[in-house]
Amino acid sequence: MRHERRPFTVVIVDDEPPARRTLQLLLAAQGDFHVAGEAGNGIEALELIDRLRPDLLFLDVQMPGLDGFDVLRHLGGRMPAGVVFVTAWDQYALRAFEAHALDYLLKPFTDERFGDVLARARKALADRDLSDVERRLTALIEGVNRSQAWTRPIVLHDGARTFVVPPAEIEWIQAQDYCIRVHAGSRQPLVRQSLKTIQAVLNPDTFLRVHRSAIVNLEHVREVRSLPSGDQELVMASGTVVRLSRTFRTAFEVRLADASITPRRA
Repeated sequence: MRHERRPFTVVIVDDEPPARRTLQLLLAAQGDFHVAGEAGNGIEALELIDRLRPDLLFLDVQMPGLDGFDVLRHLGGRMPAGVVFVTAWDQYALRAFEAHALDYLLKPFTDERFGDVLARARKALADRDLSDVERRLTALIEGVNRSQAWTRPIVLHDGARTFVVPPAEIEWIQAQDYCIRVHAGSRQPLVRQSLKTIQAVLNPDTFLRVHRSAIVNLEHVREVRSLPSGDQELVMASGTVVRLSRTFRTAFEVRLADASITPRRA
């Protein structure tokens, strides 16, 4: 009697519901993979991975609060046997994954690309060399930590003008329709990109998403005010008030506790 192997269990981690749905539909067409759970942020991901212990993890790199690399750092020795990074990073940044022989899906990806990644995932899961997986993931994280020069000026294009802005001068960043407004003192360029894109090049220990339409520089936060409604707001160095969404409050408090600065609570 032939023994039927159980399907590989999969957890999908991505803060964008359409992206999770796409992966779920593609995996549903595969008989040897079963999506055991989904998470929309890093905190949910850690709880889900600990509970389900999946064979394969599809992990978005750029997420509010704890990003994909934060998730891996917290997992430590509890890594799944296979990890596929899902990212909107450009080809230059993806060389880090290729250098460590780690698979990735670049958004938007084709069915053919997904098939290639899944084929390699099957082989990796069959080999089950967990020590090698941990070694490569650890090397990747260390390489990312070393290579990201968080203090390097950011080049921002606003129409015909180009601004070169040191990250330390950025107080906060505001989403405006399909653009972002970067508030850096007297310079406030309007740039045609998303909050998620610019967050990928900012130091995650300093810059934090606090609302679906706002990122703040923690070093410019001066007060955290609690409102009668139970919501909170942040008072920046310039006096600007930025709403702290309940969705991002836990991640903000965790990051604030680890930060070198301690804003005064009103």
